[in-house]
Amino acid sequence: MRALVVGGTGPSGPFIVRGLRARAYDTAILHRGTHESNAISADIEHVHTDVRSGDAVRRSLAGRRFDVAIVTYGRLRELAPALVGIADRLVSVGGFPAFAGYWDASRLSPPGLPVPVREEAEKVTSENDGPKSARVASTEAAVFDAFPDAIHVRYPIVYGPAQPVPREWCVVRRILDGRRTIVLPDGGLTIDTRGYVENVAHAVLCAIDQPAAGAGRAYNAGDETQLTLHQLVMVIAAALGSELEIIGLPYSLAVPARPLVMSPNSTHRLFSIEPLRHDLGYRDVIDAVEATARTARWYSDHPLPAGGIEERILTDPFDYDAEDRLIASWRRAEVEVRSSLVFGGAEPGYTLAYDGRDP
Repeated sequence: MRALVVGGTGPSGPFIVRGLRARAYDTAILHRGTHESNAISADIEHVHTDVRSGDAVRRSLAGRRFDVAIVTYGRLRELAPALVGIADRLVSVGGFPAFAGYWDASRLSPPGLPVPVREEAEKVTSENDGPKSARVASTEAAVFDAFPDAIHVRYPIVYGPAQPVPREWCVVRRILDGRRTIVLPDGGLTIDTRGYVENVAHAVLCAIDQPAAGAGRAYNAGDETQLTLHQLVMVIAAALGSELEIIGLPYSLAVPARPLVMSPNSTHRLFSIEPLRHDLGYRDVIDAVEATARTARWYSDHPLPAGGIEERILTDPFDYDAEDRLIASWRRAEVEVRSSLVFGGAEPGYTLAYDGRDP
């Protein structure tokens, strides 16, 4: 059996390549050649071409045939039709922005994505919902037009070593810099679907293993267990032997936390992965808490350069003076507001359904 991986050198790619080899696939990777990975065995064939161009891919693979192509990178809406006649079946990787409201959930009624977002939830239908989301949705349609039996895997926010958008670095660097406080919106209760690199790669491999069960379907992927931002910070701090006091501010004031939220609001973006579990037998390879701790330790051991490309992508200025002024102002305001909380009678309780213990 022969497999082609388009991309393959990104964070999840080496796990996919190794998984294919373990399944006895003679595997080649097709990519631009600008990034190589030491995690990929030296005997793996590399084909270098412009993976954003369907014509370039056709020329590079002329006369070749593969049992399956796994497209993790490149211009998928061009690559899917280009691979017809080259690959017998297709497993493709996309993302969640195809869902209406992903980027701006305030457009929905009521505001906010449903919890959880299921595969059958409303998809973007026009550029009025955002040009990027419209492209993602049209790409999914192009995949199934070219390969009606394809399996499409929607990646979540992917985390782990060597991410181009390493959100966890916003927490790790503060710890390495000696910070003892961190600002989070709304107490850090926001939940975003995340997927550890090895786990999302396993989701792709489940699609390889179950071609009939998943044929013609798009699946949400992600860790089975999801952490709130508050929990994420606590796990990272514990993994690095530190403690961070979480300063919970209303989202409108929690400006330093924008790179952690990755959204103009703090509503949940929690996606159901039950069909992936039910149809394809997916289970996490690495538990989310352990995966988060591993990620934190990796960035602690491989710190990113201050002001480097990753930090520019994150847009986190790490302006601790501004954060300290904000925290001090909030604490003063909190004291003043609390002093005005005087009720004429009994204070509101937690309802009689609560067991009465002090929170």
